[in-house]
Amino acid sequence: MKKRKSVILLFVFAIVLALAFYPMESYISKPGGAYELTPFVEVEGGDIDDIGTMSLLTIALAKATPLTYAYAKLVDNQKIFKANQIRQEDEDDKEYNVRQLKLMSDSQFNAITVAYNRAKKPYTITNNGIFIFNIVDGGAADNVLEPGDKILRMDNLKDLTEETIQAYLVDKQEGDTIQLLVEREGKELMKEVTLKVVPGVLDKPGIGISYKEDKIVETTPFVHMNTEDIGGPSAGLMFTLEILNQLLSEDITKGYDIAGTGEMLPDGTVGRIGGIDLKVIAADRKGMEIMFAPDDEIDPVILEKNPDLTSNYEEALKSAKKIGTKMKIVPVRTIDDALAYLEKLEPK
Repeated sequence: MKKRKSVILLFVFAIVLALAFYPMESYISKPGGAYELTPFVEVEGGDIDDIGTMSLLTIALAKATPLTYAYAKLVDNQKIFKANQIRQEDEDDKEYNVRQLKLMSDSQFNAITVAYNRAKKPYTITNNGIFIFNIVDGGAADNVLEPGDKILRMDNLKDLTEETIQAYLVDKQEGDTIQLLVEREGKELMKEVTLKVVPGVLDKPGIGISYKEDKIVETTPFVHMNTEDIGGPSAGLMFTLEILNQLLSEDITKGYDIAGTGEMLPDGTVGRIGGIDLKVIAADRKGMEIMFAPDDEIDPVILEKNPDLTSNYEEALKSAKKIGTKMKIVPVRTIDDALAYLEKLEPK
């Protein structure tokens, strides 16, 4: 009898473990946090004695288990997404994480250049090779290169842009080899790839990677960014405002605790982001007084296919009303909209 009870308990324990830890091909998204930007952004010699604060907002995203999936079905402040709604086609978890970190890096680049433009401060941009997002299965780079690698040189070609790479490869044949100088985890490595065609993927011999140009911005004064563990582009707006607040002598927060979200595009436009309804909850929980939300214009073609789609701002308003927050939701289409609002804001 005791043996039978032990077997039953072991079976129940195994089921509980499976429910709690078995990874499903779905993701659960829920409110993250609001994080003051001063520890993440430092402009050398900048003004940091301000009373108010600027904060970025996050959402928490994790693979679903049967237990977390069931719980998310029962609550209002969690969302369930299929894997293909989060990851791109043929993108594994590592490639997804690499892409998110690159998006964060690009958001910092845009935030710095836009902020220094608005503050009329000098900066220079240099090319730093190409950044690899993913590797084509069965392609030339398969088992040679990794997501997150940077290619700094291709044979003797150092100026690596989309145009120069295409021009260099145009006359190459299948079976030709190329020497690559690669940066991986801070170390430089020499790698060799043999060009090949991958039926259904590449119509001509190639390396078999998806990539983006990697650029570095150098500023005076220098900007330190400490965001290794944060991914995605959505902090761009708040990075820009925090950098400006440190570059300028006045406190543009006017003493308020301000949060916000939105991708910062190179021309200063604030781009649409995902999960803004959950970020409203995160901001409210941290006692934010003002929240900037992208007032994005939705393409009519997209709207025709998705008639219930609304702007980030409208979605944020709906979420704010639902939770009964006193936090002010402010629509912005550009960085200048945010600055104009702060300029007119009465000091606290």
